[in-house]
Amino acid sequence: MASSALLLAPYWAFGFGIDKWLSRLLPGRAARIVAPQVLLAAYALFSIPRHEFRWDMLLGMSALVFAITIALTYANPAQADWRDFLVLALLGISVDLHFFDKAWPVPGLSSMPKLLFVDAALFGYLVIRPIGGIGYDFRPKLPDFRIGLREFLFFTPVAIALGFALSFLHFHKTLASPLWFASGWVFTLFFIAVPEELFFRGLMLNMLERKIGTRNALVVSSLLFGLAHFNKRAAYFNWRYVILACIAGVFYARAWLSTRRILTSSVTHATVDTVWSIWLR
Repeated sequence: MASSALLLAPYWAFGFGIDKWLSRLLPGRAARIVAPQVLLAAYALFSIPRHEFRWDMLLGMSALVFAITIALTYANPAQADWRDFLVLALLGISVDLHFFDKAWPVPGLSSMPKLLFVDAALFGYLVIRPIGGIGYDFRPKLPDFRIGLREFLFFTPVAIALGFALSFLHFHKTLASPLWFASGWVFTLFFIAVPEELFFRGLMLNMLERKIGTRNALVVSSLLFGLAHFNKRAAYFNWRYVILACIAGVFYARAWLSTRRILTSSVTHATVDTVWSIWLR
């Protein structure tokens, strides 16, 4: 519980503007480089009492967090440069290939390393090197739901038609209670949709847009979003999942671009995933 709380606290607090307070609290470059290492205490709190501590896991996660903070500390303050895309590559590869899943070797806790890296990315791009326009805000607004659900409705006929044609979707006659659906939706929103939307829309699309324009950035980020799902529900390359995820990425990007808020695209994302997991997986 202490380990989870240590990682959830900054994840939640950044959504309510704690980055401004941290910027004042940690004005020096050295302090900002060292501060994210506190996140590693979550691993120690979990692993030491269970006698599962591993130096390779600790040093690997510490090195990755340190590389992120160093790269962003010396990145071009005026525009995205190669260091930003190196950071995205390090984060994406580490999470997608599950390098650190064994740090929390308990069923249901494999997302803890991802949460740690989300916290590090938030600190990096909101405190060390604020790029603006990310839209990481947990204070909901009506357009978040109106536009988020609109993009879900736009994507639904495309997903159903193509999903069944590719034998990716399979209808399940399940009567999910409103409580079951709501709880699954909230869990998916905060632990799947928001982290992925932060990475692919708030950071990747945001920075690519300034380099190659909105349309090209939408296409590139959606393609990479789809490719990031190549190993989901398959031993090798799940091309059906990749195709559907690429198309879904377009609608998630449209939602984010409409408000420049991660919560908007996360509403679309969470609704798609929840409907799929209950009735169409």
